[in-house]
Amino acid sequence: MSEAIYVLIDHAQGEIRTASQESLVIGQRMADDSGFSLHALILGHEVRSLAEELAGKKVNSVVWVDDPKLEEYDPDVYCEALSQVLTEKQPHLLLMGHIYQNIDLAPKLAAAINKGLVTDCIGYRKVEEGFTFVRQMFRNKLNADVQIRSSHPWIVTLQAGSASVDDLQEGSAEVVAQSAELSSVQARRKSLEAFEVTKGKVDLSKAENIVAVGRGIKKKENLKIIEDLAETLDAEVAASRPVVDSEWLGRDRQIGSSGQTVAPRLYVACGISGAIQHIVGMKNSQCIVAINSDPNAPIFNIASYGIVGDLFEIVPALTKRLREL
Repeated sequence: MSEAIYVLIDHAQGEIRTASQESLVIGQRMADDSGFSLHALILGHEVRSLAEELAGKKVNSVVWVDDPKLEEYDPDVYCEALSQVLTEKQPHLLLMGHIYQNIDLAPKLAAAINKGLVTDCIGYRKVEEGFTFVRQMFRNKLNADVQIRSSHPWIVTLQAGSASVDDLQEGSAEVVAQSAELSSVQARRKSLEAFEVTKGKVDLSKAENIVAVGRGIKKKENLKIIEDLAETLDAEVAASRPVVDSEWLGRDRQIGSSGQTVAPRLYVACGISGAIQHIVGMKNSQCIVAINSDPNAPIFNIASYGIVGDLFEIVPALTKRLREL
């Protein structure tokens, strides 16, 4: 086993996925804490430009596996390629983002190489034995410390928003071509035309600023003051579940355990009490501004700035002042 950390880099339509960039941030922190080497691992076909982009980050190397069979994701082909790389390199662990593709791939890979797997982690702690991973349980009400007891390499998936892409450190590394023998692997899936679940709707995970509204808005007609603030901040409008259940905003605007997970630069929570189901979807926002009439609302426990008062007075006044500035 080598003292190395590998990060699987997922990509689509010529771009590296945000979840993989966040995983690379966690990998950089783990490497700094442990003294282990860090390597970005990218699978694909004719994605040299992405490998070179990764070479500008703080990693020891970028390992690129190129094969026509890796052009489209297929669990059998990807699993075989990763199995060969991990068997040869024997790293301490492999990190990957907890996205739909890896929810499919990670358990298959762990079973194929008979190694330990921890999914949907939100963080880690350095311990003498290596690392302890933190994942949420019981509908995200408890944080559990998880230690893997199997031999290495370990496989760990990281929850979206577990780190900020802005913390990704720059550097210089070499791109290393890695071969994989995939001629005997038969792809059993047929890829159809790609589509987005929220086609024609908003993808809140890409928003830099979000103004979110909760049941404190009282009725749909009052949403205008939230929309005005969002327009002033060049932000997307989002909501907690009660607003969506009341059909005041669409399901694609919901933040939380049953909605989207976001980590914008600015998150303004208006009339949101801060139930755990909502907090898990936005707690990694860089700056959280909470506006609520209840001084004991749980949202204030994670807020960067808290304003106690009537949102119908505060939000219009805030919008007016921002427009003046």
